[in-house]
Amino acid sequence: MKNTLARGLMNLLPMALSLWLFWSLFVSLDGLGIVILELVGINQHIVGTGFILVVALVFVVGLLFSVSPIVWIYGWIERQLMRFPLFKSVYGSIRDIASLMNRDGKPTSQKTVLVKQANGSFVVGFIMTDTPPQPLLDALPEGDWVPVLFQLSYQMAGVTSLIKRDDLIMVDWSFEEAMRFNLTAGISQTPTNP
Repeated sequence: MKNTLARGLMNLLPMALSLWLFWSLFVSLDGLGIVILELVGINQHIVGTGFILVVALVFVVGLLFSVSPIVWIYGWIERQLMRFPLFKSVYGSIRDIASLMNRDGKPTSQKTVLVKQANGSFVVGFIMTDTPPQPLLDALPEGDWVPVLFQLSYQMAGVTSLIKRDDLIMVDWSFEEAMRFNLTAGISQTPTNP
């Protein structure tokens, strides 16, 4: 009975949590849209109209960002806000994470690598960019150094180390699959065809 209960929980829990998360997002966005509708004087609405309004507004903003003057104004506002250190740290981190998720069909520049440890074991890492910032290059000894991210399991945190390119073993494995592997401590793996 214990195994049956565990099997049921392991199959039901991910689906239930995912549906709950998406439903909560839908309800939150719908509520935001309803507030916007009420601000303009529309008090009668159907469930989902607020959500549709928010999605439409996001689409319109996406269209506006294809117009040069809007992009220039937004860039100017962004530069002014980036003068505040706390805002710069928080906003910069969120923007960088968002840019990782939105590649617009561009190939990923991140590469999966293995790094040999002193005890003979290997750690999965990711080359996030081919060139470290110049101040780091100036401080490092001679060599072809690259920043490698070691993602921590079950966290949105990781450790970035500067490693010589010669010490890396390149792995032909997509960034998404390798990141899923790292984030779940190897539990989540894409099935291979026999």
